[in-house]
Amino acid sequence: MKPYAPEPFANFADESILTQFNHALQGAINQLDRTYPLVIGGREIFTDEHCVSQNPANLSQVIGRVSQATRAHVDAAFENAAETFKTWSRKSPEQRAGYLFKAAAIIRRRKHEFSSWLLLEAGKTRPEADADTAECIDFLEYYGRQILTLADRGKETLVPYPGEDNQLHYIPLGVGVVIPPWNFPLAIMAGMTAASIVSGNTVLLKPASQTPVIAYKFLEVLKEAGLPDGVVNFVPGDALVIGDYLVDHKMTRFVSFTGSQRIGMRIYERASKVHDGQIWLKRVIAEMGGKDSIIVDEDADLDAAAQAIVASAFNFSGQKCSACSRAIVHEAVYEDVLARVVLRTKNLSVGDPSDPASIVGPVIDQKAYDKIQSYIELGKTEGRLVCGGTQTATPGYFVNPTIFADVAADARISREEVFGPFLAFTKASSFTEAIAFANQTEFGLTGSVFTRNRDHIEEARATFHVGNLYFNRKSTGALVGVHPFGGFNMSGTDSKAGGPDYLMLFTQPKLSSEVL
Repeated sequence: MKPYAPEPFANFADESILTQFNHALQGAINQLDRTYPLVIGGREIFTDEHCVSQNPANLSQVIGRVSQATRAHVDAAFENAAETFKTWSRKSPEQRAGYLFKAAAIIRRRKHEFSSWLLLEAGKTRPEADADTAECIDFLEYYGRQILTLADRGKETLVPYPGEDNQLHYIPLGVGVVIPPWNFPLAIMAGMTAASIVSGNTVLLKPASQTPVIAYKFLEVLKEAGLPDGVVNFVPGDALVIGDYLVDHKMTRFVSFTGSQRIGMRIYERASKVHDGQIWLKRVIAEMGGKDSIIVDEDADLDAAAQAIVASAFNFSGQKCSACSRAIVHEAVYEDVLARVVLRTKNLSVGDPSDPASIVGPVIDQKAYDKIQSYIELGKTEGRLVCGGTQTATPGYFVNPTIFADVAADARISREEVFGPFLAFTKASSFTEAIAFANQTEFGLTGSVFTRNRDHIEEARATFHVGNLYFNRKSTGALVGVHPFGGFNMSGTDSKAGGPDYLMLFTQPKLSSEVL
């Protein structure tokens, strides 16, 4: 087996690559407005209730109609997953990893096809969609290798003792619930699912209501790879109908969740309660967002900092939990950096991602659009509007990249997650004050520092309280295996997706000792 390495990104400056992508995009467009079933134990179930998935850049375009699960369907899925667990959990790590490697190979061959669905259903531009698909492949490849490493870990970590054969095995937990986000509907969804099943668990996968078609397409890949029926059960549904029910269910052994702080806290609270017939404490693996800063020191490369701020804040319309929503800049270079960022931002092309020239696409839905607009109105009372803040004439959920300057560190737009193309600029009198401002939030996910000062780098390492800290680069774009991803405080449960210890969260250690 080759050593793991991240999947290369497509070069869309190459006309042949662009042509291949456009051909795949047309193929996806030809498959729009189909109806998709639930999948329980390998059985397709079409229901009367559907979720209609729309293109956020073109609301007249229906991506698909996805059947909705009831509580009865959830019960059936749990029963099937529990029965399948009896055999799936006994398969060797090598066998389980093999399914992931095969799925990765299938998606790699059809990379532009999956990226096309991301463009249509999630509103991603070509480079953003390509990066999402590449990360999906990375998760499959990386976790497949990691389960093999974990299988050997018990043999290597125990202290030998004369006259005994001692073995430590990391065994699966049971049936889990996977609740992925809409913003990385292929990569994170696949990563959460892959980590669960390669560890020997079976799962109920409830996709995000905004992007269920992409999740179904991934399920088709797992089927093509030969994954046994019942290992992954596809149960899309209204969160008000089955959301709490999935978490509360007595057969739920763990919940893997990525999404908003509000829902993550609700899951964490509800999962802590023990229900009749439940004989374990449920485990929650949660990633709940961030309020991420890029700090610019007085001696920094200002052009590089401006470029990173714009890319981190506005790529995929700022809809990343790692997106830069605060620029905290030393007062000596504040106006210079602000001017450079505003100039770059005004040159961004906002439009339908189907147009290769578009740099900033839509936000995901009406709820997101309305939330961002409310923060823009709030920003007008908490800062100085220097860019954006106006509505576009383009149909779809488009928001012009918006920047507010002279924002206080304790302002609401400096502390609360907006999750859109929205950036607040704050002036700091010193590097130490800049870090204090950056830490002045309940989140702790990512952060970047631009400086040439070695002492300031070490100060940030020690005091900038985020799970992913970057120096002289953007705050987004973590690579699987290279930058294990996850944060502190209200950003989640301190797990590190794409890291060497992540699969341990989906297992439990069992010691056996035999007298020789």
